[in-house]
Amino acid sequence: MNPKQQAKQNVQTMYNSDGFSQWLGIQIVHVEPGNVQLKMTVRKEMTNGFGIAHGGISYSFADSALAFASNGHDVHCVSIETSISHLAAIHVGDELTALATEIRKANKVAWYRVEVRNQHDEIVAQFNGTVYRTSKSW
Repeated sequence: MNPKQQAKQNVQTMYNSDGFSQWLGIQIVHVEPGNVQLKMTVRKEMTNGFGIAHGGISYSFADSALAFASNGHDVHCVSIETSISHLAAIHVGDELTALATEIRKANKVAWYRVEVRNQHDEIVAQFNGTVYRTSKSW
């Protein structure tokens, strides 16, 4: 199996056991080792008291992208530090895309950037994550 096929298999295995990503309605668009593209649509039950998407929705969406991108390699990865900047309000019906990009991968840690964009190609959130690369192989 080549690295791209392995990455797709790893991500699908994770997604199949990930009830929260499934609840979010995440669709896997593109997978390669260290990089993924995901899509989802914001639903009413994802909003806060202001009628916009709860910050945890965009955070969770980006966090799933981090998990899938980092686990597209040969070992299990878990996040050890993450941060998000919410740059614009997200509304019910918005179609979001998360693009996770590997910035650097070392032996035991790796760094990722995730851009979350809406259907107008506007960046609505910027997420950064660091993962620990465990010794457990896929």
